[in-house]
Amino acid sequence: MRFARIATPEGLTFAVIEGENDSALVARQIAGTPYTEPEFTGKQWPLSDVRLLAPTLPSKVVAIGRNYADHVAEVFQKSAESLPPTLFLKPPTSVTGPFAPIKIPDFATKVEFEGELAVVIGTPCKNVKAENWRSVVRGFTIVNDVSSRDLQFADGQWARAKGIDTFCPLGPWIETDIDSFDLDNLAIKAHLTHDGVTATKQDSNSNQMIMKLGEIIEFITASMTLLPGDVICTGSPAGTEAMVPGDRIAVEIEGLGVLENPIEWA
Repeated sequence: MRFARIATPEGLTFAVIEGENDSALVARQIAGTPYTEPEFTGKQWPLSDVRLLAPTLPSKVVAIGRNYADHVAEVFQKSAESLPPTLFLKPPTSVTGPFAPIKIPDFATKVEFEGELAVVIGTPCKNVKAENWRSVVRGFTIVNDVSSRDLQFADGQWARAKGIDTFCPLGPWIETDIDSFDLDNLAIKAHLTHDGVTATKQDSNSNQMIMKLGEIIEFITASMTLLPGDVICTGSPAGTEAMVPGDRIAVEIEGLGVLENPIEWA
């Protein structure tokens, strides 16, 4: 099941996206949120007639940094053994949706994309054991962990560099069929369009993750309670690159579709 949050002529609502052909997808409105059994209201719209928003409104976005060895070498010029995975937060005000602009302020001078698999939590949870991770996950979505490298290294910690408004695009929806994903072999790509030319910059696979999903959830929930709708970013593979206003970035993950956003000045 694919849960989305949409803007319709009647207002904002959650919906289930149905259909196989992209040109014939339908958004069926549900009462309530994606974190309970869906109750359909009877209203529906062609997806082309509504606007996709970020599919969840998280109380927090919890991210694992340095979880791909090639990305550690690319950004930090060090080995993953010397810089193990680390935990950081992105504020909920950084969240934006598909096709919404990523807005770069003038004090951020080297802003890069980071295409990642994201996990959406479905139930309040604490101290989850790695082998039980499925019991607390509602589904998967795509996240772009937009990062201002200049601020990241100047500040020595990552809150400002990764927490700027619009620096956490999410979408296009939450896919709840988690067992259909091979998390040991999931293709992750990012395509940057600059001056009208599109090039694939990230072309990697989840099999390169250092901490696996169960380990990540156990690690996070040992320290903090996760709530329904909270998002976990599982780490970025190599291939990140600077973006400038006028560019477009599209993150593609097998089985989840594409999350695309234009780049603008704030």
